[in-house]
Amino acid sequence: MHKALLASPQLKNKLVKSISATTRRKRPGEWEGKDYLFLNTKMFEQKIKKGYFLEWEKVFGQYYGTPKKHALDLLKKSINVLLCIDVKGAKNVRQEFPKALNIFIKAPSLKILEARLKARGSESKASLQTRLKVARQELKEAKFYDYVVINADLNKALGKLRQIVSDELGIVDTVSP
Repeated sequence: MHKALLASPQLKNKLVKSISATTRRKRPGEWEGKDYLFLNTKMFEQKIKKGYFLEWEKVFGQYYGTPKKHALDLLKKSINVLLCIDVKGAKNVRQEFPKALNIFIKAPSLKILEARLKARGSESKASLQTRLKVARQELKEAKFYDYVVINADLNKALGKLRQIVSDELGIVDTVSP
């Protein structure tokens, strides 16, 4: 969904996605430096010690983190930064940036989330169950977000997300969602 959001003409040059680092394996169609920075565990842990990350967490046995310098450099240029992060990372970012806009994207139900994860084809049965357990816990955090967008229909959810971001950034939307 974030790719479609960033492709919105009204958000061009006003919103940039931060590239997260991770220790998980690259999935088909992902590119180093575009989708993620793929690091080994030792390298990631060294970067943690050096304060390289704005936020980081170990999720599903893998590290994920947002490189701090890139995000701060964009903010210094008055470019808004989109972080696609989990609830723990969002909580850490809110502590450092209390005015950050927080949007919780959720599936319409856990059953639909399960079907979507299965369709992705990248989860073992045990991994799938772990993800669903975590999703149940994360849903409790939605109340701490500025907005909740339910992704039942991708186009409608994208339209709502685009409208929220445009409104919050004070952008007049001259293009239909």
